[in-house]
Amino acid sequence: MWMLVAAMAVVVQPMAARATDAAFAQDDRPVADYAQHETRKAREVLAFTGIGPGMTVIDMEAGGGLYTEIFAKTVGAGGRVYMQNPPLFDNFAGDAIRARVADDRLANVVLMRTAFDTLPVADASVDVVTWFLGPHELWYHPEGYAPGVLGDPDRAFTEIARVLRPGGYFVALDHRAAPGTPSASGGQTHRIDEAIVVEHAAASGLRLAATSTLLAHPEDDLTKNVFDPSVRRQTDRFLLKFVRD
Repeated sequence: MWMLVAAMAVVVQPMAARATDAAFAQDDRPVADYAQHETRKAREVLAFTGIGPGMTVIDMEAGGGLYTEIFAKTVGAGGRVYMQNPPLFDNFAGDAIRARVADDRLANVVLMRTAFDTLPVADASVDVVTWFLGPHELWYHPEGYAPGVLGDPDRAFTEIARVLRPGGYFVALDHRAAPGTPSASGGQTHRIDEAIVVEHAAASGLRLAATSTLLAHPEDDLTKNVFDPSVRRQTDRFLLKFVRD
């Protein structure tokens, strides 16, 4: 029996390694992606997510799809990735979304154009939901729009829990605000206290399973707007993995 288990491990590990290599291989994706792979520590972040071949993934607030592409290459033809963005972000992303999926170049990617609290997939049908540099947006109220246009915080986390299969993961990455900072910081400095994310996830039935300091920058002034030139792309970021039991 142990020989069978060992043989299976030998097969699975090369598959995972090949999937990771494909996720970062030089190909027809936007050239600008490659510089960001290193600055975002994308290979290490991918490993933290637990995403692998054949999985179904929702990439929330995917933007132009840098991570969507990585996930799509990782899950392979037997998997699926939903590239989620709110309609309000159409102007922000520009042509990047259309270019990412043009001519069916990522055949396993499905566009999901919804608010954060509406994920139109079946219950318990998703292996991993990621939300990178985005949970704070739940407390961002764009000028000229009603509060909650991007999604209600409680309903958004409930939706994430609903779509995850038992044992599935929700991985949250965001700009850190100082402990005790009110949630309104999400719409002011575009930061959030990680305790707020943990609280909402827990209330939705998601258990914190792992944390990482991979993207920590302890020298960061946690009060500055993330677009301030003195901290941009060097903010202190938390990385959390929750599991649906």
